[in-house]
Amino acid sequence: MELKPYQQQVINDLSLFLEQIQETKDVKDAFYNFWTKHPKTPLFPFAGSAIEPYKNNIPRVPHICIKVPTAGGKTLIACNAIKTIFDAFQYDRPKTVVWLVPSITILDQTIKNLKDPSHPYRQKINSHFGNRVEIFDKATLLQGTGLNATSIKEQLNILVFSFDSLRAKNKDDRKVFQENGNLQSFENLLDKDTEITLG
Repeated sequence: MELKPYQQQVINDLSLFLEQIQETKDVKDAFYNFWTKHPKTPLFPFAGSAIEPYKNNIPRVPHICIKVPTAGGKTLIACNAIKTIFDAFQYDRPKTVVWLVPSITILDQTIKNLKDPSHPYRQKINSHFGNRVEIFDKATLLQGTGLNATSIKEQLNILVFSFDSLRAKNKDDRKVFQENGNLQSFENLLDKDTEITLG
């Protein structure tokens, strides 16, 4: 499944923005530079107004929002964006993606499609990461199945959650935040001040 021209433009724009981050080492400056240099967006789109400043919603993490119309291929764009993002940064670092979806229905569908080796989404990701890809849902992670210090170094790990699964409303929801002995193997990978509390 190949990207349509407008989808490829989204990936190209993402790559340009990530290049600006590498150049400036500052997300706010990168955001401003991206929009001042982008051929399709003038710096002053309306008389007397400037580009809206970067919103630092997630401190120390570049926050990128890509808007695509309904049925515009957001999931396919996301599958291609993973490689673009990892190509822009240190490739020898462990590769883990937290993939958040808005509802349980979309969660089940996304997990099913990403786990299916014959699905075009999974085929695209496999082609980018040499078939070294594992998909994890919340239940698998809570059991500590398959995600460990070795797997995190050797493959792309995609952790698929719904936003609701991270909002603690009851005892089971809070499990995602409690310490988990199944993650003990990560201790040697982390600084003493770093904590992992994935259920």
